[in-house]
Amino acid sequence: MTKVGLVMRKTQFAEAQGPRIFAERLKQIGAELGIEIVFISPERHVSGYDWVPGYEFEKADLVNYDIVLDQIHSQNIEHVIYTVAGFTYLKMFLENSVLFPHSFPDPALTGYEMMRPFYQIVDKAIVQTDFLKKELVQNFGVGDVTVIPIGFNEELSRKYYDPSLVVENRILWIGRDEENRRPDLVIEYARLNPDKEVFMVFGGERYRESTKKYDIQSNVKLQFALSQDEIFSLMNSAKVYWNSSSFDTFSMPLTEALAMGKMIVKPEHPCYSHINSRHSFSGNEKNWFELVNMAAAVPFKASKENRDYAFDAFSSTVMKEGYRKFFEEWLKR
Repeated sequence: MTKVGLVMRKTQFAEAQGPRIFAERLKQIGAELGIEIVFISPERHVSGYDWVPGYEFEKADLVNYDIVLDQIHSQNIEHVIYTVAGFTYLKMFLENSVLFPHSFPDPALTGYEMMRPFYQIVDKAIVQTDFLKKELVQNFGVGDVTVIPIGFNEELSRKYYDPSLVVENRILWIGRDEENRRPDLVIEYARLNPDKEVFMVFGGERYRESTKKYDIQSNVKLQFALSQDEIFSLMNSAKVYWNSSSFDTFSMPLTEALAMGKMIVKPEHPCYSHINSRHSFSGNEKNWFELVNMAAAVPFKASKENRDYAFDAFSSTVMKEGYRKFFEEWLKR
């Protein structure tokens, strides 16, 4: 069986959502295609908290190249997908290395200045949206870019979909306790709208401590590191899914929410242009509270149009076909 290395940070493999879900889905798809996806991550100079100075950022990745290369060579791996810009220099050692970014050097994101130099030497990438492809081509001159979305779990979407269980006043937010995700806005919305039940789901247990700095109202329900089954079950019960981030490279929960027929409220930033269905509403911090209330007030429990759109554009079936075509060409090299 052909081996492909997947290089991610320790924290990315450790969290319950986002990159970890992508990794597991890619491993499953690879197995179905006769390809073994081997997880690789540095174990030195890492931290369980990505905001600790000197750890888990591009500058720290540079001191882990020997460990990463040892893992790659010990498994006789010749093709590598890496998700962190700090490992861009893998192309010096492995001709067949490709970037699949879970972050991007956009001014809306903390540390984007640190990322930019690494992107200058990227020559091949897989991205999740046409927006990111355009950015890579125009801003960094990357000529070889393939668009493959992170597909949601179709089985779970069918298993938990039941509009009769929707709670009319329930708002769902999924993210990290990071400034650009704007959890503070969601907490303020809950304070001003005590009639709403606001669920805030954080991707890792590490946020249980950091969220203690907020004044949490009784109508806010905090959840941490939920499993995929728990996510889809909770998603089904919510009327509205709200994304308040400044920037996302894909935002997997948005596509999961579409697949579960939620009313969507999202930023008007063009990085979200792929979330473009009948009941997805774009705004900003000046009108989000009103949009969330309007979405909660629609006279039906779920959107068939949103669900159909998600299955057509972002399902695991779509993801599998994208990687089948990509691997077919790439692994010849």
